[in-house]
Amino acid sequence: MSNEKIQVLIVDDIAETRENIRKLLQFENDVEVVGAARSGKEAIQLTKETRPDVVLMDINMPDMDGITATEKIKQILPYVQIVILSVQNDPNYMRRAMMAGARDFLAKPPTVDELTAAIRRAGKMALAEKSKLEAVAAVTTGGGSSVATGGPSRQGKVILVYSPKGGVGCTTLATNLAITLHNPDTPTVLVDVNLQFGDVGVFLNEQPRNTILDLAPRVDELENEVLEEVLITHNASGVKVLAAPTRPEYAENITGEQITKILQYLRRMFSYIIVDSSSTLTDPVISALDEMDAVVLITTQDIPSIKSARIFLDLLDVMKIERERVFLTVNMFDRRIAGITPERISENFRLPVSGVIPLERSIVVPAVNRGIPFMLKDKSNPLAQRILALAGEIRRKLTELEKAQSGI
Repeated sequence: MSNEKIQVLIVDDIAETRENIRKLLQFENDVEVVGAARSGKEAIQLTKETRPDVVLMDINMPDMDGITATEKIKQILPYVQIVILSVQNDPNYMRRAMMAGARDFLAKPPTVDELTAAIRRAGKMALAEKSKLEAVAAVTTGGGSSVATGGPSRQGKVILVYSPKGGVGCTTLATNLAITLHNPDTPTVLVDVNLQFGDVGVFLNEQPRNTILDLAPRVDELENEVLEEVLITHNASGVKVLAAPTRPEYAENITGEQITKILQYLRRMFSYIIVDSSSTLTDPVISALDEMDAVVLITTQDIPSIKSARIFLDLLDVMKIERERVFLTVNMFDRRIAGITPERISENFRLPVSGVIPLERSIVVPAVNRGIPFMLKDKSNPLAQRILALAGEIRRKLTELEKAQSGI
């Protein structure tokens, strides 16, 4: 972040809590408390007046709860990052807070380290969001020609392959989609952001010497040579791979901001950046979601998977992500399961189904166990044909969106 201080607004209906948080922050040289509000309504008004970078928001207040206040603040100033504080460390509250647009969720009372780390993460994101808004404003008003000339047409496309429910075939789809999209004209890189238990290397029968962990500390000095040292080349396909750490405990050493910078740099080198992620919305996964041009949202025919995908779609609406950028994909489709058809799923989600990938265990399981993606074998079988169709739909739609953005 720049030398500017992170401006923080504290919101809590208890005066003692507000003062305690202020005291915790007074010795942080890069943080400035610009105000304190006693209620949700007062928080909205003070946000308009002080325009903070970060709002520390209590979830339980008498006039308007913190989640409702968060929604309203995000509508007024989208770049402001909200950190929710609550005595109720409940996953349901966390999900509601994320859907409302909150950046982080801390149990009360937070430690000094927890609080300052969350503020710094949120402050960096606020700065990045402000920069994006300023760039858009510059293009819109005719200024900032350098931004306009380095526009989306020269940038690679980040495609996140995601499901809020594990075990639905995200890594299988990500690896085969990367292989399908890759060619000499559209070089492709596959990035594993499942930082604790990523399996991209296994699916490609690669044992990486270097991983994303080696790249993360160097994000502020990235160069092509640095990337080439860390990226793996999958010899059978030519796809480049940025592998996940080899141990789950290493994941905590990689931040969302580092993921953002890595993806932004990879845009300069590759036409497509395919991101395989965990189902948990960690800070790195959210950063990938913020950076993506399209998301391949995977569901299967079971009710928990459909329910979770539906909730994630609602979250995308809250985040103001266009539904045109969502490629809803029904994986492991089995015609023998009556009632839950792609048409019914599409109707339920109010979103077209972009891909229906049939259940073909006799093809998929041996391919995974051998580390040889099935798209490297027979492309005439129904499974491969559906992957080719999905890749074609992604290419076509992203080209349309790019043209619409540039006014062509």
